[in-house]
Amino acid sequence: MVDNANALGIETTKLPSGALLIDCGIDAAGGLEAGRQLAKCCLADLGSVEIVPGSTEVGGQLAASPAVQVYTDQPVAACMASQYAGWEVKQGDFFAMGSGPMRAAANKEELFEDIGFIESPAEVVGVLESRQLPGEEVAKYLADACGVAPRDVILLIAPTASQAGNVQVVARSVETTLHKLHELQFDLDRIVSGYGVAPLPPIAKDDLEGIGRTNDAILYGGEVTLWVQGDDESLEEFGPKVPSNSSADHGRPFGEIFANYEYDFYKIDKNLFSPAVVTFMNIETGKTQRYGITMPDVVKASFFGE
Repeated sequence: MVDNANALGIETTKLPSGALLIDCGIDAAGGLEAGRQLAKCCLADLGSVEIVPGSTEVGGQLAASPAVQVYTDQPVAACMASQYAGWEVKQGDFFAMGSGPMRAAANKEELFEDIGFIESPAEVVGVLESRQLPGEEVAKYLADACGVAPRDVILLIAPTASQAGNVQVVARSVETTLHKLHELQFDLDRIVSGYGVAPLPPIAKDDLEGIGRTNDAILYGGEVTLWVQGDDESLEEFGPKVPSNSSADHGRPFGEIFANYEYDFYKIDKNLFSPAVVTFMNIETGKTQRYGITMPDVVKASFFGE
């Protein structure tokens, strides 16, 4: 990305400590390809991300529109140990949700006790979802947490309401499924591969609206397929609990739900945070099980106000 900064519309800055910042959508314009590569960084380059044809109903007609497709054969390492935005980075007046492979070096989350994948690298790469570029204090905090020098830290930053940020958030369809299964205490080691696709929303006017649209893309338009091992009976037990319609909050645009809970994520029913549809393909028994339902009307209302 650094070598192709001009073509990607990104800007790089090196702090006095040597930490490298890659602006993908704050002062820099960014773009679709910047977002695609940003999403791959979130996955520690252990998965593929593409922008593919999709469709959305507009004005009573089915209109071609982009969607974000992601797949991986290392789903737990790629999605849980790296892509999941499980690190709240707070330093002074700076706040960001942190993801990317630096999380496995820091090992600050209880999640790693269950999944492993802890690392002691010489350099770290992190992704910050924020509208503010981090300074030296943040770079030093992250370096110390990861056990490296600040000069060995690379940070990619993009806000939700940007082209790159929009893509990288919607590329989390498989990750949200695995996180939901982990919350349900499903054995993630049974998951061999994951594939997901979700509609790419229009860029929002601000980050709050962007959070609503990107969540709606996955909650009401996202479809995920997991290739799994083991028995079918446990899948029948877990399956109905996985998609977003297992939540009592399901059925309304996320922005409305968020406002009703006073913009506090932790007040929202955690069962809501998963794709609209989840399909399990058992590679041992050959049985396929599909759960959930997409809600195109909610997606359309969120994206286009219709």
